[in-house]
Amino acid sequence: MRRFLQNGSSLLFRRQTNILSAAFVIMVTYGLSQVMGLIKTRLLISYFFGSKAAILDIYYAAFVIPDTLFQLLVIGSLSAAFIPVFTRYLSKSQSQAWYIASASLNLVLLAFFLLSLVIFAFAPFFSRLIAPGFNLGQISVMASLLRVMLVAQLFFTVSSFLTAIIHSHQRFLIPALAPIVYNLGIIAGTVFLSPALGIFGPAVGVVLGAFFHMALQAPLTFRLGFRPQALLDWRHPGVKETLRLMPPRALALGIDQIEMFVAVFLASLMASGSLTLLNVARLLYAIPSTLFGVTLGQAAMPTLSRLSSDSDQQAFRRTLVDTLLQAVFFALPLSILFIVLRVPIVRLVFGSRSFPWAATLTTGKTLAVLASAATFTAIMQLVVRAFYALHDTKTPLFIGLAAAAFDVTLAVVATRVFGLGVIGLALAISVTAVLETFVLFAFLSRRLHLDPPLASRLVTSLAKLGITGLITGFSLWLPMRFLDQFVFDTTRTLPLIALTFSTSIIGLIVYLFLSFLFRVNELSAFVALLQRLFSLGRQLTSPPPAEPIILPAPDQN
Repeated sequence: MRRFLQNGSSLLFRRQTNILSAAFVIMVTYGLSQVMGLIKTRLLISYFFGSKAAILDIYYAAFVIPDTLFQLLVIGSLSAAFIPVFTRYLSKSQSQAWYIASASLNLVLLAFFLLSLVIFAFAPFFSRLIAPGFNLGQISVMASLLRVMLVAQLFFTVSSFLTAIIHSHQRFLIPALAPIVYNLGIIAGTVFLSPALGIFGPAVGVVLGAFFHMALQAPLTFRLGFRPQALLDWRHPGVKETLRLMPPRALALGIDQIEMFVAVFLASLMASGSLTLLNVARLLYAIPSTLFGVTLGQAAMPTLSRLSSDSDQQAFRRTLVDTLLQAVFFALPLSILFIVLRVPIVRLVFGSRSFPWAATLTTGKTLAVLASAATFTAIMQLVVRAFYALHDTKTPLFIGLAAAAFDVTLAVVATRVFGLGVIGLALAISVTAVLETFVLFAFLSRRLHLDPPLASRLVTSLAKLGITGLITGFSLWLPMRFLDQFVFDTTRTLPLIALTFSTSIIGLIVYLFLSFLFRVNELSAFVALLQRLFSLGRQLTSPPPAEPIILPAPDQN
């Protein structure tokens, strides 16, 4: 046990110096976080769906405004502005880098606090604005929940800066563990506080989870050398550059949030529980893009930023293409699995007495529509970060503006004209994501001037993966239909698990075999991940090193 704990500590603080290594660390921990998120959602459904479906709609609607404020001020300043600037200063002067970190954090925290006071005071007005279909009692509950959520976002503001600092030092494990403790907080609030506080139990859990999200990362940032300073210096060149880069990214994220506002607005006019069903489907839909798009994007961001600063365009292009193909290779089979096995997966993950068959079918259809765009969303996560590494925040902004207008129009037409309900909202999200990804990549390709050999490899690899995915989808559908009709009684849980597991294994084998047959280069990334997984087990049980393992930093020349 002592050996396990010593080696575990070494892994926690270890530096990941290549994209696949960093992505693997984030991927495993994000996978655990996704599992915790699914457990959290199942508990929420068990406690509050059924006869209380409306109250869960209110809970999800209350997240939108605090989350939007957080996305605009915090995420906007980090991904596009703070990380590239901080990384550049870190390679030159650590003291200046820490100064910029403190100044940026304090300025963003102050702005968030002041805006939160306004939203706190006028919470009922904002609640009515985005959920006109709720009655007065529901608006009152939503306003109270909204105020609680604002407290959580203050903790997330600090925590997100800590994450950015840690990522800039190419350490990814502890930040990736933070969402797990966040979900644990909500689970604890749901289980232990809901009997006394009702829907405010999980809301208090959100605050607790956000606090622990921050507390988990604080020790490592102190170990790296960060010491918060009480200063508000917006005149420092690095801080000014960060503030200059923030608005386009913040506006782009604000545009992304329009999708959520429209979803809440339209879902509040639908049947009770509609917003919950959409969120449940979106939780599953987000898994491929989070596990493979976000993780590879986060892992690649420091490398892409460094290559951009070094003006090494050829290495930048090669790194981008390699990472993009890896994202597609991993996200594609999971997306296809969600499309084909949509109903069994929804029943297994969320099925309970309070989640009726009609809700399962609607969620399954919604998931299938969303999952058709999941791989494109994973690509988009990487492409957008490539723009930010190039210090270009305007191109994603303008493309996002057009995409938001298209999304709103399509959502209104699909739901109010054709009456497609939640599925119409999912259709608008999916079609918009696919088109936006194509346009973003077209602009990025033109900017990078992909050389013919690299462009040819990209197109050829994507074609191979596309054909492999289509055949894999058929190989999933055929055994699922056969096993469902002739082998398993899927009205019971254990046979349903057996059907889902056996069909998934068949699909995975077919996908890997075809990848080998078509000589898909990204198959080596899968093998590397397996090797790292086995290596992780050996490291945890082998004798600890005499000194902490610190891998050498990449050559800056």
